Amino acid sequence: MRRVLVLAVFSVIAVGQALAADLPVRTAPAAPYIPVGPPTYNWGGLYVGINGGYGFGQSQWSDPLNPSGSTSSGDFNVNGGLVGLTIGGNLQTDAFVFGIEGDFDWQGLSGSSSGNFCTSLITSPNIGATAAGLSCKTESNWLGTIRGRAGYAWDRVLVYATAGGAGGNVRTALSGLPLQNHAEFGWTAGGGIEVALADNWTAQLEYLFVDLSNPSCNQASSCGFDVPARALLPPTAAIGANNGVSFDENIVRVGVNFIFRP
Repeated sequence: MRRVLVLAVFSVIAVGQALAADLPVRTAPAAPYIPVGPPTYNWGGLYVGINGGYGFGQSQWSDPLNPSGSTSSGDFNVNGGLVGLTIGGNLQTDAFVFGIEGDFDWQGLSGSSSGNFCTSLITSPNIGATAAGLSCKTESNWLGTIRGRAGYAWDRVLVYATAGGAGGNVRTALSGLPLQNHAEFGWTAGGGIEVALADNWTAQLEYLFVDLSNPSCNQASSCGFDVPARALLPPTAAIGANNGVSFDENIVRVGVNFIFRP
């Protein structure tokens, strides 16, 4: 009887193991698939580029001794195109981008005023000389800036603000007379947006305001003569005009840059 019970127990165990071997094995669930996107664009590095656009602004001549009795020409418009070169460098920290940029542009800004202030200037110091009827003319043929930049990047799009120093050549004269050149310095500020086109190439749209320190028009051969400060008897010869000239411009330009990668 005891042997029968032992055999029965072993039989139950054997059948249980056989049934367990036939049961499916439970496996751990697979990890969810997370697609890997393209790497975040790197704005860091040195770059060079070209730029071009349009400039528009204002100029004004002033002189308390002007023959018209007015002390100023009032503001008149200057405008024209520009094209040049850009060089700079960026450092990126997370999404923040900091850098320095310089540029040099050849520009053809010019404008003139034919108001009484300008047409009353005379071109001869002789007693009794009459007004020449010439207009005041202001031009600028080059401009350079060096600026700091600070911006925020959304991957391949960078929005930035910029400010720094500016220098340019301002040319002044009465129309038809030789232009007087003035290398002047001032400040500039603005902002822009830059987009990565490829790993090494970016394109940007930028606005800058430029204000240069006041040049002058004080060479008689270029700027004419004033009458004396007060009427004298007998009449005396005219004196050389000493016109203060203000000049500022707004720049809207586009550019393409190449970033050097290590």
